[in-house]
Amino acid sequence: MNRPRTVLVARLDNAGDVLLQGPLVRAVAAGADRVVFLAGPAGAEAAALLPGVDEVWPWSCPWILGDPPPVDAADLAALTERVRALAPDEAVVSTSFHQSPLPLALVLRAAGVPRISAISVDYPGSLLDVRHRVEDDLPEPERALSLARAAGFDLPAGDDGRLAVRRPLPPVAHPPGYVVLHPGASVPARAWPAQRCAEAVEALADAGHRVLVTGGPGERELTAAVAGARGVDLGGATTLPEMAALLDGAAAVVVGNTGPAHLAAAVGTPVVSLFSPVVPAARWAPYGVPTVLLGDQDAACRGSRARECPVPGHPCLSSVTAADVVAAVEKVGAA
Repeated sequence: MNRPRTVLVARLDNAGDVLLQGPLVRAVAAGADRVVFLAGPAGAEAAALLPGVDEVWPWSCPWILGDPPPVDAADLAALTERVRALAPDEAVVSTSFHQSPLPLALVLRAAGVPRISAISVDYPGSLLDVRHRVEDDLPEPERALSLARAAGFDLPAGDDGRLAVRRPLPPVAHPPGYVVLHPGASVPARAWPAQRCAEAVEALADAGHRVLVTGGPGERELTAAVAGARGVDLGGATTLPEMAALLDGAAAVVVGNTGPAHLAAAVGTPVVSLFSPVVPAARWAPYGVPTVLLGDQDAACRGSRARECPVPGHPCLSSVTAADVVAAVEKVGAA
């Protein structure tokens, strides 16, 4: 295969999903002169953190986003023309197991992209040149990397295939060795109850840990309540690169199945994962770092992909106690 000049990589959902594409991106970058990453608005900042990405194009996709915009013919036409002007040599479209790459493949084909690769259960007709198939329950980074390999790209020698971010990271005002607790989640079904989070801050402080509580700009009320008098409230205080730096200095991160769990893995920090089984842990647990998985993985919500907990009382995570978290933090800290 001739060395491509430009490859368009697409992943159109959340920041954590984008971070899991790191090995795929590095494999593509090893065989391309330029990688342009098409990302959803929630994933664009994460895409810019990935080694190997040269340019990020944010775009709100009406068939991928959980809160999708309406289909707009003018918007689709504008994307088509932008891709046509870029004239990539090929495209690699990454999706989750429950998403279809075919609508985007149609847009890319209409834009003149000559070679398109994706994982597709559905018959693609002439939309894909490489229709890749995978086994169920591969970890998401390995699933994505297998797509890159099917498209003809592989990791360079010495690359271990773990998650990674661009370095250097911004400076951090806190001496290293603290524990980060991130109480929020992208959907409510994946969040540990706030009261349990607050109890964990107290218990971790009692055990001698400094606790920093993080969250996005819309989570300041939550982080303030969770931090209380004994944690440090950093809700809304960090950009994604600053969050990466903060997680990099932590002894451990306590977090649900949400973006910061994968960001912690990307900087090599151990994770105490409060994992709701609405999606399989085999695919979505923190990758490549010491991890303790907490939460009832056989709960009634298992595999439901629910955004709101379908079981009264949220038992899969409410059953986890502050003492469980302290024990897990001490376990991964000693790993």
